[in-house]
Amino acid sequence: PLARISASAADKVGIVTAIAGPATIRERLPLYGTVRPNAERVREVVARFPGYVKTVGKAVGDAVSRGEVLATVESNESLQTYALLAPMSGTITAREADPGEQTGSDVLFSITDLSTVWIELSLFPADVARVRSGQKVEIASVDGRLRGNGEIGPVGALGQSATQTLTARVTLANPDRQWTPGLFVNGSVELGADPVPVAVAPAALQSLDGAATVFVPVAGGYAPRRVLTGRADENHVEIIEGLQAGQAYVAAG
Repeated sequence: PLARISASAADKVGIVTAIAGPATIRERLPLYGTVRPNAERVREVVARFPGYVKTVGKAVGDAVSRGEVLATVESNESLQTYALLAPMSGTITAREADPGEQTGSDVLFSITDLSTVWIELSLFPADVARVRSGQKVEIASVDGRLRGNGEIGPVGALGQSATQTLTARVTLANPDRQWTPGLFVNGSVELGADPVPVAVAPAALQSLDGAATVFVPVAGGYAPRRVLTGRADENHVEIIEGLQAGQAYVAAG
């Protein structure tokens, strides 16, 4: 059968044509995870000598520069006051120091460099053999507002007994400090990328009488063309039979 429609009517209903041709089909594995501080970029600050805290100048969430004064402490032995200095630039992520408190070997401040963060993705045992270091991965916040790209790093040797999962880690650049530790994220790991000679957009496929069908423009309208499909991803569907590279087809509408 031939579906006849004028050019003006086609524009009104949003019919869009494209050209079938080569594409790369990317197999992806969806994973879920959480933003964590980069543990390799965390420094803890303790008092050099026992004493009592005289002043505290920083709170959780404050940005600090290396060498900046965090607090002052009066030594119990010398009764002299010395300053606790930030050992690196970053953000105060923990504070256990308050004026008047005694200091010992306890951690008074934790400073974290949030210019990079770790994305810890939960990996079920059935997928462990499919995920390895170096694979590309797309990361998105649950609301889709934030997106980033990285590579799979170490895959944890120890599992989480409660969820029966392992952890695959991704180090993600965070120059604007938008990836906040604790944020839930979605990950999409690229397992493979295979070129195919003919592919169309997923929206082009219709089902007519139970068969996969693509419409192609012909004189006076559009005609259905049965096709045999192969591999697919979110952007392309492989066409094994029924359509050749270079042929026009209805991609939308």
